[in-house]
Amino acid sequence: MRKTLRSCLNEAIGNYEEKPREHWIFDYPAQPALCGTQIWWTTEVNHALARLEEGYDSALKDYQRKQISQLNALISLLLGDLTPGDRQKIMTICTIDVHSRDVVHKMIVAKVENAQAFQWQSQLRHRWDVKQNDCFGNICDAQFRYQYEYLGTPHVW
Repeated sequence: MRKTLRSCLNEAIGNYEEKPREHWIFDYPAQPALCGTQIWWTTEVNHALARLEEGYDSALKDYQRKQISQLNALISLLLGDLTPGDRQKIMTICTIDVHSRDVVHKMIVAKVENAQAFQWQSQLRHRWDVKQNDCFGNICDAQFRYQYEYLGTPHVW
């Protein structure tokens, strides 16, 4: 099961940019979709922070607008007809998205200038390591391999 989840997560993150996020979510089970959104959140925040260092003063604010747009798209989905499994998956991702939006807001208020700032380093940041073909979670100077454990969603598939 863990090998299957890892393979599915690898596929999900590889396909993330191929269609709008609110459509991409329906292509994958809950766990790879949730973890995939977290990997891409880390990637996109790191990109915004790199742009900030390059002199794009509005990079984090621009990204925050994208986050709000993504969150609104998911909320719109929740207002429609969904299977119970899809509704639970989208509600879970919405909850994480609200937290992620708040993290970015706090970094804007704190005037974070780069990816080495404690306000960013102290967050759980998921990433996909291409060489090891695996997902890792980083927080401060700690790194943990993602273990693909069951998260409690009644219908993983």
